[in-house]
Order: sequence, then C-alpha cells, then structure tokens
Amino acid sequence: MARALSIDYGKKRTGIAVTDPLQLIASGLTTVNTYELVPFIENYLRNEEVSTIVIGEPKQMNGEPSELGDVIDAFAKALQEKYPSIEITRVDERFTSKMAFKTMIDSGLSKSKRRNKALVDEIAATIILQTFLDSKM
Repeated sequence: MARALSIDYGKKRTGIAVTDPLQLIASGLTTVNTYELVPFIENYLRNEEVSTIVIGEPKQMNGEPSELGDVIDAFAKALQEKYPSIEITRVDERFTSKMAFKTMIDSGLSKSKRRNKALVDEIAATIILQTFLDSKM
C-alpha cells in the first residue's frame, strides 16, 4: 500500500507529514520553505509511493476561505494536473496550529522549542493527516 502525505501550506513555511505504507500512523516529516515545496514533493514522489496528498484547507471562523485560499486552491489544482494518479483531497485546517502548540506544551517541550514555528507547522501537518485518516474509519 502507498503512503498518504499531508501539507500544511503557509506563506513562508510548509509543514509536511506522512503515513506509514499501511496508512495507519501519521508522523511529521519536515518543514520546508514554501518556495522549495514543489521540488521537495517531486523528489519525495520519485522515492516513495504515495496514493493520496492531503492539503489543509484554511478557513475563517465563519467558514469562508482564508486569504491564502486561492493560492492553495491553485497549488492543489496544479498538483492534480501533474500527478493525475494521486488523489488530492482537502481537510479543514482550522485550529490545527493551536492544537499543534498545545501538543507541544502537553509533551513537555521547553519554551525555546515551542518557539520553533517550523515544528508547529510540521505538527499541524500531522494533525491534518490524522484527521484524514480518522475520517476514513
């Protein structure tokens, strides 16, 4: 079975998480500068079998798309065109950054490590991916 990969797309940084090949466990993979995202994905897909890419869908509290909504929609569409055999799906990412920060506190990370925004993005991508996995059950 192929992995699922998730993307917490941001203006500056993008968090990335993946599942194991059986798609049972979501784990943080890395955070990349957003301008390096496409080459990173291309390289990853050359080396790993991926059946699904889950992209966080940022929404405002009222359910309207956020300011990055159009950019992320275009990114998702470009991925689907380039990789038609891979399922591209979206997951509401409201509160994932707050949940990631709370996870960091609950796991006992020091204040200095909690300031690491790249780690917050990676954990948020993991939460997005776990949400996707939970929805399949």
